[in-house]
Amino acid sequence: MRTAKEGAPQKEAVEVLVNYQIAPGVFRLHLRSPQVAEAIEGGQFVHLRINGGDTLLRRPLSVCQADNGEIHILYAVVGKGTSLLAEKPIGDNSMDVLGPLGREWPIDEGVKAPLLVGGGLGIAPLGKLAHYFRDKSIPVTIIQGGQNAERLLVRDDHKDVERDIRFATDDGSFGYHGLVTELVKEAIAEKEYDRVYICGPEVMQQAVSKITLEAGIETFVSFERRMACGIGACLGCVIPTTEGLKRVCADGPVFNATEVMWDDAVTSRV
Repeated sequence: MRTAKEGAPQKEAVEVLVNYQIAPGVFRLHLRSPQVAEAIEGGQFVHLRINGGDTLLRRPLSVCQADNGEIHILYAVVGKGTSLLAEKPIGDNSMDVLGPLGREWPIDEGVKAPLLVGGGLGIAPLGKLAHYFRDKSIPVTIIQGGQNAERLLVRDDHKDVERDIRFATDDGSFGYHGLVTELVKEAIAEKEYDRVYICGPEVMQQAVSKITLEAGIETFVSFERRMACGIGACLGCVIPTTEGLKRVCADGPVFNATEVMWDDAVTSRV
């Protein structure tokens, strides 16, 4: 099984290369960060220090792609920090990242039929994973959901990946009119998958993993929680598992779906 690269997270100054809105309240950010880009694996994240205002704490951000010395990030403007980030101009070099952080998506060498399921911003942590399978010439099935067509983020990013891609929207404005769960049921009825990777709203992850686990497919999920330290010291991002409380930042954000105590995890979100 491929495992995370050894070594402590690095603190690295970054430069803004791209920063623009791709959907209402959602931005695409490219940062020049050669050391982190070289080290990061799919599913890991970075902790960004956004200088300016009263942004004391770093912000955890998933990395959707990393190549040529750059890391690519999708983020939603939800508070003071991300509002400030949205105003950062091209060429800004006032920020730094700490990373890579967290555990990556586990990939056994024998995986030949992966299914990737992303909802909303949850498509971001699946991006580098999809390109890993591209590099291995392994075809993937991608199921992506959103509230509407605008919320099917970066849906053209995977054109160079050999894939069967299916879309679902809550309002029917693009693709299937309904939930991704129906497309997941349809997909696993058509094909035998040997691994499922899910990221998105936790209620969606719970529903999808219930379907895939009942079908006997090993399933991994990725959590997003508010974080302070990002390195496991403050215990501010724990979730309940069959092995006790675990830290999303250090023990995750990727977990085997069988270890998550779903009802408690979803209701404990703060």
